[in-house]
Amino acid sequence: MAELQTGSIATREEELLADFEVFDDWADRYRYLIELGEGLPALAPEHKTEANKVQGCQSQVWLVAKKADGRIYFDADSDSAITRGLIALLVRLFSGATANEIGGANLSIIERLGFAKHLSMSRANGFASMIQMIKRLASQS
Repeated sequence: MAELQTGSIATREEELLADFEVFDDWADRYRYLIELGEGLPALAPEHKTEANKVQGCQSQVWLVAKKADGRIYFDADSDSAITRGLIALLVRLFSGATANEIGGANLSIIERLGFAKHLSMSRANGFASMIQMIKRLASQS
C-alpha cells in the first residue's frame, strides 16, 4: 500500500500547494507532476483489472483501496506519465485518511493549483473521475 501520510487532508493540500508554488511556469509544474508519478510504486499486475479501472479517463488508471485501523489506503497506477502524476497526487492527498475525511474533503487544491485552467478537458474529466472513485471506494469501506 502507499506510504503512510500524516496530517489532515487540508494539511496535505497545503503541503502540495507549497511544493507546486516553487515552480513559476506550467512546464516545470508538469515535470514535477510527472516526478510524483514516477515515485508511485508499481501496482501489482493482478490489481490491473476492469473492476479497479477508473471509468471516464482517457488513459488507463487503476485504483485499489484497503482499509486498516479505520483508515483507507490507496494504491494506483496509470499508463500515462501525466495521469500517473495526477493519481499519485491524489494518493498522497487521501491515503491514510478516514472515510469521513475523504467524503468531506473540500478539494480546493484543484482550483488553487490551477489544474482547472491548465489541464485538457479530457484530463480534467479524468481527474474528476479519479476523485469520484476515491470517494466511492472510501464510502464502501
